[in-house]
Amino acid sequence: MDDSLPPSPSNDQRPPGRMIKGRGATSNPEGRFENIRHQAEDDGWQSALLDEETPRPRTEVTEERARSVISRNDSPDIAFSQAINPYRGCEHGCIYCFARPSHSYLNLSPGLDFETKLRAKGNFAEVLRAELAKPGYVISPINIGSNTDPYQPIEKQWRLTRAALELLAECHHPCTIVTKNALVERDLDILVPMAREQLVQVFVSVNSLDNHLAAKLEPRASAPHRRIKAIRTLAGAGVPVGVLVAPIIPALNDRDMETVMAQAAEAGARCAGYTTLRLPYELKQLFREWLVLHAPQRAEHVMSLVQQMNGGRDYDSNFATRMRGQGVFADLLRRRFEVACRKHGFGRARELTLDTSRFVPPRKPSPQGELF
Repeated sequence: MDDSLPPSPSNDQRPPGRMIKGRGATSNPEGRFENIRHQAEDDGWQSALLDEETPRPRTEVTEERARSVISRNDSPDIAFSQAINPYRGCEHGCIYCFARPSHSYLNLSPGLDFETKLRAKGNFAEVLRAELAKPGYVISPINIGSNTDPYQPIEKQWRLTRAALELLAECHHPCTIVTKNALVERDLDILVPMAREQLVQVFVSVNSLDNHLAAKLEPRASAPHRRIKAIRTLAGAGVPVGVLVAPIIPALNDRDMETVMAQAAEAGARCAGYTTLRLPYELKQLFREWLVLHAPQRAEHVMSLVQQMNGGRDYDSNFATRMRGQGVFADLLRRRFEVACRKHGFGRARELTLDTSRFVPPRKPSPQGELF
């Protein structure tokens, strides 16, 4: 199915293509489910003066009450069948994030709204406990962070990821974590005991070691060198950790693949994985806007290579190719990755087996407390 959309005008007050410090998106296009379009018009005032008075968009967090928190998938190209996400939207603001279009389901924009208008599932741990306690629950490792980063900045206040980890540790339930934030180090007191029981594996995402590029691509994530340090800290504490070089964007950050893998291996990463850039739905427009602003001389070349890897389109959702691409450039990336894996002794990301035999369903809260 063709999920492409025609470009829609921005409904943000700033001119389209204007960089906003600390944010990834440059506009706020309507989501694909909205039937009202907003068109900005020049009324003759000096926009430069008005822009100086326009405040930068601030992060707004709304609490929501979740009815269920475990999502399940049977996609053949995804290593896990269960996932949980404490937050909707992500303050990291990564312009390439494939999850941006999911904000359209909230009648919010995949652009600036995705990184500024966030939802926190306040009853997250409570609902997770109820779902794990169901008589028919079938255990398999749960991934934390499949859609948005569980350690994004608002986790410092909300602590929903930590609450989920405490529950999983209590139940001896295995999980995997994907993050690009060094805040994961905060929870070593939970992760280390889980690691001893083969109940956890952490993947740290690092797609470049260029701080200047990272500040534009993923403006509120931990700096690349800080993520490498987090790998070192986790590995040193005995927590199995891998590196994800994701996403690889041709002619933009692909040159860093081998260097990232080398530094991650030296820091203690045991395994590695990678994906190429995915541009579903509204993300096509947002990423093109970003390229024109931040890499204008390479914009056409980058998109040309992206299309070569997607059968001539901006994005091909075929399960067989959507994660790694197809064609000559995709084959070259695959060979480079395999050579680097052999050089550094990396196993595949799926090779670590987590223990599902220790699981004990959680007890439902009782006003009488624990008697025995």
